[in-house]
This record gives sequence, C-alpha cells and structure tokens, in this order.
Amino acid sequence: MENKAILCVDDETIVLESLVEQLEKKLGEGYVYETAETAEEGFEVIEELVSDDVDVLIIVSDWLMPGMKGDEFLTKVHTIYPDIVTVMLTGQADETAIEQAKESANLHACVFKPWLEEELVNIIKDGLKKL
Repeated sequence: MENKAILCVDDETIVLESLVEQLEKKLGEGYVYETAETAEEGFEVIEELVSDDVDVLIIVSDWLMPGMKGDEFLTKVHTIYPDIVTVMLTGQADETAIEQAKESANLHACVFKPWLEEELVNIIKDGLKKL
C-alpha cells in the first residue's frame, strides 16, 4: 500500500468522483486517493490515515459544505497538521473566506468551480513540490 495520500472533501459525490478520477489519471497510482463528504468525516479520514502511517500530503476541500465551511476546516487541519498542503475548491467563497484561509490555513491555492482539469492538476503538482 502506498503511504502518501491526497484527500478530497466535498458534499457532492459527483464532484468527489470527478476530482479523484482526474487526479488519478494525471498523478498515477503513487498515491492513496481518499474522499469525505463533510469536514467531520475529513478529520476521521485524516486520523485513520495518520494512524496507518500514511502521510496526508494535500487536502482539496470545498468551501460551502453543511456543518463546517471549508476555510474553517482547513484552518483546523493546518493547526493540527501544519505540513499538509491545503487547496480550497469553491463555486461561491467570498474574498474574506479566501483571505482567512490564506492567513490561517496557509492556503496553497483556491480553485473555482467549474475547474479546468489542467489547472487543478498543476496546482496539486505545485503543492507536492512544496513538501
């Protein structure tokens, strides 16, 4: 089993499937691709991976989700796991939320929905270079 993971968090299953499919196609099978539909589930997946000695390298999180918004989720993740590269995916994040995530979650990038596959993959590759 690979010991490097990329986690995608979005409340829309179709978005998660699309993200994983695109990343897997472009980045290959050197990573574990995990998904979560809520921030809470995202934390559970991270904790599970970490306890299995899997490095979570990047999190791509939607901004507008039920329960906890993406900027808050990424900020909490960054507080506990400062080495994870954070990317926010959004169709409607306001500038304040993006700035908040940049400051508090060390946001690597913000990708707007609908995203271009090439742009997303390049952002992830750039994020991986930071590690």
